[in-house]
Amino acid sequence: MQKIKNIAVIAHVDHGKTTLVDELLQQSGTFSAHQEVGERVMDSNDIEKERGITILSKNTAIVYGDHKINIIDTPGHADFGGEVERVLKMVDGVLLLVDAQEGVMPQTKFVLKKAIGLGLVPVVVINKIDKDAAEPERVLDEVFDLLVALEANEEQLEFPVLYAAARDGYAKWNMEDENKDMTPLFEAILKHVPYPEGSSESDTQVQVFTLDNDNFVGRIGIARIFNGKVKKGEEYMLVKASGEKTKSRISKLIGFKGLERIDITDAEAGDIVAIAGFSDIEVGDSVCDRNNPVALDPLHVEEPTLSVIFSVNDGPLAGTEGKHVTSNKLHDRLAKEMETNIAMRMEPLGDASFKVSGRGELQIGILAENMRREGFEFLLARPEVVIKEENGMRMEPFEHLVVDAPSEFQGVIIEKLGKRKAEMKALFPMPDGTIRIEFEIPARGLIGFRNEFLTDTKGEGIMNHSYLEYRAYSGIVESRTPGALVSMDNGEAVAYSIFNLQARGVMFIKPQDKVYNGMVIGESARPGDLDVNPLKGKQLTNMRTSGSDDAIKLIPPRPITLESALEWIEDDELVEVTPISIRIRKRHLDPNMRKRQARDKKNG
Repeated sequence: MQKIKNIAVIAHVDHGKTTLVDELLQQSGTFSAHQEVGERVMDSNDIEKERGITILSKNTAIVYGDHKINIIDTPGHADFGGEVERVLKMVDGVLLLVDAQEGVMPQTKFVLKKAIGLGLVPVVVINKIDKDAAEPERVLDEVFDLLVALEANEEQLEFPVLYAAARDGYAKWNMEDENKDMTPLFEAILKHVPYPEGSSESDTQVQVFTLDNDNFVGRIGIARIFNGKVKKGEEYMLVKASGEKTKSRISKLIGFKGLERIDITDAEAGDIVAIAGFSDIEVGDSVCDRNNPVALDPLHVEEPTLSVIFSVNDGPLAGTEGKHVTSNKLHDRLAKEMETNIAMRMEPLGDASFKVSGRGELQIGILAENMRREGFEFLLARPEVVIKEENGMRMEPFEHLVVDAPSEFQGVIIEKLGKRKAEMKALFPMPDGTIRIEFEIPARGLIGFRNEFLTDTKGEGIMNHSYLEYRAYSGIVESRTPGALVSMDNGEAVAYSIFNLQARGVMFIKPQDKVYNGMVIGESARPGDLDVNPLKGKQLTNMRTSGSDDAIKLIPPRPITLESALEWIEDDELVEVTPISIRIRKRHLDPNMRKRQARDKKNG
């Protein structure tokens, strides 16, 4: 029988999980000498490479001595917490990475809480000890205090600690030890992570925790074998979360080694494999012995807290830039996403629009970005939090927010967050001269706050937040103050006109950009919307006068990204997303309709 260890690497965003997995792959001898390997090899998807973040959990396997170690690299962003939750059920131990300077952050608390709840013992790795402001001792105390606060048991409080600089490829038991390689970390995994429970002699029990797609074999379920054995070509029973049962054969069985997937004929309890042959396999389903099917508990993932409405693009430029524009195409693509992403939900709303709920703006933004790259064209409404009714009371999600910024900005941060109904819980100085402030804030208060925050802190502030709980509704939260500059005509914008409009606010467009009636072309310097004409050219005469031909100087427009547009818009505005452009427009393009609505709202 193979000796197997199953671990997940968990941490707050940017604490070095993927880099650590890189080094474990390199130093275990999994790659052959001639193989060329880039950095952060586990981040395979384009958006992950561009942004330097992990979005989907991915698994790899390394062979160290006579052991096979299955490693799952998880995302660090709170928005992808659903990925982390389901992965933790598949492993027997966790490597908890904590930055030696930043210490315990909101997502560290979230992932550790899940791991402790499942009874896993963490192997704590204090990473980035080569930073100038690193304080490993303080960070170790923070981790211990957090475990006590999470009501960890005696065994979990006796966690092993290593000090590492994953980028430089070393880990050590004590700070005084010399910087050599990752051997201490391999030893810690073999010593402190328990072997998988379950027996290869029992009836088969396998649970799927991630899905993949292959053009040749169809849907593939990546799964952990809890009991028994699985063999290629044998018939098994698929038990769905609803209790429905179907029989099918395993047409392909895949094992993992490094970044490669290898075809295998059989696998046994404790291992992580990929299986094909079940056309309707889904996350959380169990593959069991066909004669005695005993299903495992379905996976539970926390509910979504934020929703955005996707709808068909009905603007004047619809269909000119994208190839998938109909509601049927939009529905099919969203339905496909829901199959693999169990932390998201979708419900059709009837009028060619779909309500998509997820864990945060980033998660929904990345779905929209992926769709845009695939050639889709659609409209997005302003994100809204998911409100619940409990015992006749309205409940809304609250977030735990941690802000790190230079101390001179603490006044403006506290003032702005106070207007958004945030409650300050702690404030303390950090070793690098900045301050850390902790807040509890309604999730609504964070929508559209990031850009304002970066401006107020001159780009030096860092904010992180994670879901806390549902609490009583906290009333109206302040939102954007400046109004919008709205185009009153269709055509191409003219430089002369933009030059004259610059005094009115910040422009989003440049000369020759296509605009239409009802499209937002800039942010007004004052509250309230302003209808303007960006198509008005210079009046030409046959007289030459001095000064009439002065060169016009244009200020570069503010670039609009998908995230910044979603943060900026108000309830009466939409983001138009196409493969080429991102535009902001009014929900109602007709100015008379907008005036009528504004009047009704005021009177109401």
